[in-house]
Amino acid sequence: MDFATDARTEELRASLLEFMDSHVYPAEHVFHEQLGQLADKWAWDSVPVLAELRAEARRRGLWNLFLPGEHGAGLTNLQYAPLAEITGRSGDIAPAALNCAAPDTGNMEVLSEFGDEQQRKEWLEPLLAGEIRSAFAMTEPDVASSDATNIATRIQRDGDEYVLNGRKWWITGAMNPNARIFIVMGKTDPSADRHRQQSMILVPRDTPGLEIHRGMEVMGYDDHEHGGHAELSFTDVRVPVDNLIGGEGNGFAIAQARLGPGRIHHCMRSIGIAERAIELMCARAEARVAFGKPLSEQGVIRDWIAESRVKVEQLRLLVLKAAWLMDTVGNKGAHTEIQAIKIATPATVQWILDKAIQVHGAGGLSQDFPLAGFYAGIRTLRFADGPDEVHKNSLARAELRRQSKGRAQ
Repeated sequence: MDFATDARTEELRASLLEFMDSHVYPAEHVFHEQLGQLADKWAWDSVPVLAELRAEARRRGLWNLFLPGEHGAGLTNLQYAPLAEITGRSGDIAPAALNCAAPDTGNMEVLSEFGDEQQRKEWLEPLLAGEIRSAFAMTEPDVASSDATNIATRIQRDGDEYVLNGRKWWITGAMNPNARIFIVMGKTDPSADRHRQQSMILVPRDTPGLEIHRGMEVMGYDDHEHGGHAELSFTDVRVPVDNLIGGEGNGFAIAQARLGPGRIHHCMRSIGIAERAIELMCARAEARVAFGKPLSEQGVIRDWIAESRVKVEQLRLLVLKAAWLMDTVGNKGAHTEIQAIKIATPATVQWILDKAIQVHGAGGLSQDFPLAGFYAGIRTLRFADGPDEVHKNSLARAELRRQSKGRAQ
């Protein structure tokens, strides 16, 4: 087995690592300082330092690395994996600096794969250029959204328009006034087959009847660094029929196509979070003295550090395998591995963060270190793009079928 990265990936990786050291890490404090000075804290992508980082990233060719094909950098999932991991080390600004931040990444993938020429021109092009932001409105407060077929928001045709009515929440980035377009999932035909009832439609932010109610908090964090997670409603919202993406009844299939790459991108970045947590844990353990010796000489601390290294190396191999399979047999063929990484990654990284916080003492819970914020974000990931239990149930069904088929041969 060959674990070496190819020449192009290695070149991009070297450039990105230097960019992180010389530009991104020094900008972290500046970003939060400038964010606090904004009149609208949700408009996080308006801070001057981020514009500077984006200009430098584009100059280096570190732009839209996540997107394969004609609209992006043309990298495979396997090539993108080590680059996404690096950006995860500074999740507040690095992905955005490279125009590789969710939910825009998934929305660009949807428009690239399923959008028509006009939709791409009006919305994909400015997203690719980093001129606007977007949101993906799927999850709802009134139904168990772990089952996407439960979606209750109605999209009803009325002549040359569709009319939307319903409620959504946890819509990432929607508090940001620069999120100019929403991709909304709703039901166009409740009487159709269970997986053909849903459709996707484009709703501009300024459409009458679309109301943003509030930003949701995650363990006390409002996540304004990423445009928040909004609760919103649609009341007789009218958009042209041309705003429908991919035809009526294709919403569920489009959602699944969107979520596959989204899941692995989250996992790639999460490994970067784990690596930074280990780095901080080791530095803290060597710098602090308790009971007459450095924490790094305490057996329990060394056990945590060793276990953290083993866990992250195992996780990285599993994510790389999933990326390789997505490239070679497609997302559908890699479905089991994508589920496996979505189950394993948040839980594993959460464990590592917990130990890093413990090594930092009360400081680990504070705003003086990024660990508490990392922890809240990783805990969120155990719900985002499907909760652990849904993925485990599906993975177990597939394993039972595989084992049964093996016994029957």
